[in-house]
Amino acid sequence: QLVESGGGLVQPGESLTLACAAQGGTFSRYQVKWYRQPPGEERRELVAQVSSTGDSTNYGISYLGRFTISRGDSGTMVYLRMNNLTHEDTGVYFCNAWNYITNYEHWGHGTQVTVSS
Repeated sequence: QLVESGGGLVQPGESLTLACAAQGGTFSRYQVKWYRQPPGEERRELVAQVSSTGDSTNYGISYLGRFTISRGDSGTMVYLRMNNLTHEDTGVYFCNAWNYITNYEHWGHGTQVTVSS
């Protein structure tokens, strides 16, 4: 089970760090991604992803240079550091973990991020 936390209401230019916890397991052998669901939309867009080893990351073009995804040392946490937030970053952020061996994936329930002045 994945549990996201760290969302909230911030002003433009501020920062937040989201956390995704693997409850009852670890992120070993999982590629982990963060997605954003914009307000009023069903689609989810890729924000960032980190490989199972943590040595490779990728970012959506809107987030490159501002956001940083990282894996915790315990193997049970993945973080998303979000800097210089803008109104366009508002949405529900979901954590996704995909096991490259079993092809099974897990989704969290999301955490709301609102950027408003």
